[in-house]
Amino acid sequence: MRRVVCPGSFDPVTNGHLDIISRASRLYDEVVVAVLINKNKKSLFTVDERADMITAVTEEYGNVKVDKFYGLTVDYCKEQDIPVIVRGLRAVSDYEYELQMAQMNHRIAGVETLFMATNPEYAFLSSSLMKEVVKFGGDISGLVPDIVHDRLVERLQQQA
Repeated sequence: MRRVVCPGSFDPVTNGHLDIISRASRLYDEVVVAVLINKNKKSLFTVDERADMITAVTEEYGNVKVDKFYGLTVDYCKEQDIPVIVRGLRAVSDYEYELQMAQMNHRIAGVETLFMATNPEYAFLSSSLMKEVVKFGGDISGLVPDIVHDRLVERLQQQA
């Protein structure tokens, strides 16, 4: 079975993330979306909330599994016997950072990295940008799944 991991914080998941996940699901038998538990970062959504949203919006794919992890992605890959990490690239600046990480991951654990060019329709998206726009009353409809949109608006209204 060909398996790949798509790691990230997904706070929250965007349509850009889903584009990469759905494309990977057509190339691999199983895609594991691994939600990072980062104890040093204040997330808007808990790791369980993020995992639940991703589970809800990826259930149609059938071969996508959602998991949570803490630590290095390569350690997770070794523990789960996953030989490939998939990463979306939005811009040259992403490539420089991601290439360095890919080379380190290969050096540490022999884990390969597959880079996918982000669909230009979503190349400007980031979770932090989505939060910022909603915080100031902007409309992000069509940029995140509907369930994520509703939960993001609700959470930011609660904080206001």
